[in-house]
Amino acid sequence: MRCRRQGVRAWPVRPSELTGRSVLRNAATAPSTFAAGRAAERRAWWFYRLRGYRILETNVWIGGYELDLVVRRGRRLAFVEVKAKRGSRYGNPFEMVTAEKQRRLRRAAEAWLAAHAELERLEVSFEVVALADGRLERIRQAF
Repeated sequence: MRCRRQGVRAWPVRPSELTGRSVLRNAATAPSTFAAGRAAERRAWWFYRLRGYRILETNVWIGGYELDLVVRRGRRLAFVEVKAKRGSRYGNPFEMVTAEKQRRLRRAAEAWLAAHAELERLEVSFEVVALADGRLERIRQAF
């Protein structure tokens, strides 16, 4: 083998060159947290849609806060917060909905209802949907 100065490597540098397969995940192959969150919201959207809910809003910013999903079925209106985790290393996704997050969701829901006065008489609830390890779980009447 020629030396590096002549443009040929003397030794393979990447682990994949040693084994013939990729050992390390790079940033290009790993989905970003933004993309993972969008995928979880899309899955939650289908979850509600297939169960007969009408999706009124998705990712709406109102009152300075975001509502992931606003869904309705019959006389029931639900404000849904979607959380996703890739693994259990950093805890349960439901634990991410803290008291501060609940306060923000309530304020956003109040602002949304003020803008949609015709829906104020519906029964309102807050739900949390979590996607962890490929499983979707829902807590009705979360707070």
